[in-house]
Amino acid sequence: MIVDFFNTAVNLKKIPRQGWIDKLSLERPESVADHTYSLAIMGMIFSDLENYNTEKILKIILLHDLAESIIGDITPDQISKKEKNILENKAIKKILAKLPSSLQKQYTLLWQEYQANNSEEVKIVHQLDKLEMALQAKIYSKDGHPKEKLDAFLKSAKDEITDPKLLKLFIKISQQHD
Repeated sequence: MIVDFFNTAVNLKKIPRQGWIDKLSLERPESVADHTYSLAIMGMIFSDLENYNTEKILKIILLHDLAESIIGDITPDQISKKEKNILENKAIKKILAKLPSSLQKQYTLLWQEYQANNSEEVKIVHQLDKLEMALQAKIYSKDGHPKEKLDAFLKSAKDEITDPKLLKLFIKISQQHD
């Protein structure tokens, strides 16, 4: 059963980030696993520097897009947030069912907390998620993709990042030269 869970998680390496395909027409964008790895590194560093619960933040980060291993990376343009939540909840339940019950319970609670967006750690994860997106946008800009198409990603990040220290990091990222 645990091997089935591992296979599902590894599948994230094959799931492309749909927003980059839709907005930049990229043939080979980063994968969801690429995004999760970068986000985990950022989350670990920021959490350790700011004395958050790093273990909890990392677990939430590693779980936050796991449903996409089944449903794919669905963008806000494709379906409503409510519909996406329903699909993700069904998928995560199916994925976590492959684990021992103690882990199922622990990870389900973290998943529910992530979706409710009602804890300090989850709010940081959501903002770090946007910061990672902004960083990736700047990387694509440096690779020669049109700045005009990337501005929407930067604006979205700026609108959602409220933590003062994360906002400072966002400003540094957005001011990097292409």
